[in-house]
Amino acid sequence: MKYEILYKGAFPALKVYLTRGESFKAESDAMVTMKDTIDVTGNLEGGVLSGLGRMLAGEKFFFQNLTAARGDGDILLAPTVLGDIIDIDLDGSYELTVQKDGFFAGESSIQVSTKMQNLSRGLFSGEGFFVLNISGRGKVFVSSLGAIHAINLEPSEQIIIDNHHLVAWPSYMNYTIEKASSKGWISSFTSGEGLVCRFRGPGIVLIQTRNPKGVAMELSKLMPVKQ
Repeated sequence: MKYEILYKGAFPALKVYLTRGESFKAESDAMVTMKDTIDVTGNLEGGVLSGLGRMLAGEKFFFQNLTAARGDGDILLAPTVLGDIIDIDLDGSYELTVQKDGFFAGESSIQVSTKMQNLSRGLFSGEGFFVLNISGRGKVFVSSLGAIHAINLEPSEQIIIDNHHLVAWPSYMNYTIEKASSKGWISSFTSGEGLVCRFRGPGIVLIQTRNPKGVAMELSKLMPVKQ
């Protein structure tokens, strides 16, 4: 499968070239254009329970399934929010954990499911009780709010990340939830940070440069107030 990530930055798009019989999956409503050789259908991958699990993880109930049914063709896809797209090559040796709204598209050979976090992570990580789990072999494309920045941790190296900035990380990486300030809870919350995630290497953590919660609060200030 050939592809290009166009207009990288705030307004990216993904162009995918399919040969006859080849299929590709994407989040619902991602298709912008497609050649008339392509068929697009809604796909409830994994059944109703899997669809409900994806909704709990912040994703949509259905995927788009795009197939080059009548010959070679290309498709153009774009995410809903302003932000980046990055490609990840899964080789089958590990699974990828993706925060809510992070999965954008992928080859038909990859599987997207949900997994439940433990009580403390679900309550305090900012990602909720359910996150996405991506497995298999093939290309995966994740999207973000703002730019995507990769942090490569060496063995035993640690980093503290504001939980609202997480995008994706290998499922074998360990992390803990803790207060942002070592001086106590009052200092943590008055700093505007509250709780953070401490990751330990080895592994690569992908983060986004914008905080969805903060952006939503700023946009709400611009909305007209009902009288």
